[in-house]
Amino acid sequence: MATTIDSIEINGVNVPLIYEEDNRLPIVTTQVVFTNSGSITDIKKAGIAKFSAKVFNEGTAKLGSNTFAEALESKAIHISANAGSETFVMEVSSLKDEYANSLKYLDSLLKDPNYSKEAMSKIKTMTLGSLSRKENDFDYIAGAELKKLMFEGSVLATPSTGTQESVKSIRVTDVKKFVKEHLVLSRAIVVVGGDISLEEVKKNMQTVLSSLEVGKSEDVAHFTVSKSVKKSVLKRETEQAYIYFGTPYNMRVNDEEYYKARVATFILGTGGFGSRLMEEIRVKRGLAYSAYARVHMSKSSSYMSGYLQTKLDSMEEAKKTVSEVINDFVKNGVTKEELEQTKKFILGSEPLRVETMSQRLSRTFMDYYKGFEAGHSTAELEKIKNLKLKDLNKFIKSHKEILNITYAIVTK
Repeated sequence: MATTIDSIEINGVNVPLIYEEDNRLPIVTTQVVFTNSGSITDIKKAGIAKFSAKVFNEGTAKLGSNTFAEALESKAIHISANAGSETFVMEVSSLKDEYANSLKYLDSLLKDPNYSKEAMSKIKTMTLGSLSRKENDFDYIAGAELKKLMFEGSVLATPSTGTQESVKSIRVTDVKKFVKEHLVLSRAIVVVGGDISLEEVKKNMQTVLSSLEVGKSEDVAHFTVSKSVKKSVLKRETEQAYIYFGTPYNMRVNDEEYYKARVATFILGTGGFGSRLMEEIRVKRGLAYSAYARVHMSKSSSYMSGYLQTKLDSMEEAKKTVSEVINDFVKNGVTKEELEQTKKFILGSEPLRVETMSQRLSRTFMDYYKGFEAGHSTAELEKIKNLKLKDLNKFIKSHKEILNITYAIVTK
């Protein structure tokens, strides 16, 4: 059955429902997605969204972490929470026979999170330990520095997991405030797939989510990349140079020309072997094992970024090569052969991107979330199929903003 978009009325709010029935296996997967509730809302305290998600992974106050986990395990039920950049997601999966029970546990978790002193202390200790380990992760350091340069002065300039200082300052009142503001009906989207009827989904979800407050929905803030080109070189005890680079990309998440950006970036740096960056940096010059670039397109930001590792004495040559490849790409565009090969790959690999129910649900969710009509992804593939070389090159040459390259480098 095809994925469909419906809604559930709960306390006067029409909560969107994305649903697909699949009875090949007796399994049901449920996600409650709260929009504008991820790390981009960490305005006052960095890391609070991800910290709050970890609280929901510590079971209920009544049962505690271990007893709650054992209860789920005995019934083969999985419940987890995670916070992305723009969304906060509660996920539940179970066998069909345990579907009703799984939602009862979700209901109890939403009503009675484990805000105990022990749970808070455990999460804080583990988060601080993870941040300490990242001090020697040079990919993480370079990536974080790049975001700091590109989005200076905004919430995107701070790591989504927070900093040592911000995590230490988190209190239970901060988590409760986050939950009260963000886990509300006005921000919820329900995504369900599996061996279950639409009517049963609506009935059960109406019961589970009725305890949530209506709350207030807000549009996702959009953050633009800093207009000034920057370069930061961080010195560490490393045997390699880590080169991260980023540029503005002047598009919005619902831009009808995004399919052109998808094709163009595949040729420039997303396509692995055969991409411009890989060919110049690895194949022709042997400067790195791999070189990569991709466009990030979301409601909160749009930019291009990439990375590579190279020998210490090859750092300047590698950096120069990145700039040369991007300059040539904008100036001269792509060839007919590159376009045709990219079309073959994208269109030919399409079945692999929609072969599972979770992939189809995710695609429909993203189309809906971005504001497109159902079936937008299929229509986009048709546009890629019919894309003309002159139109693609015109598009590439119009995006001269990607010539404004910011670099964050970790070296010895």
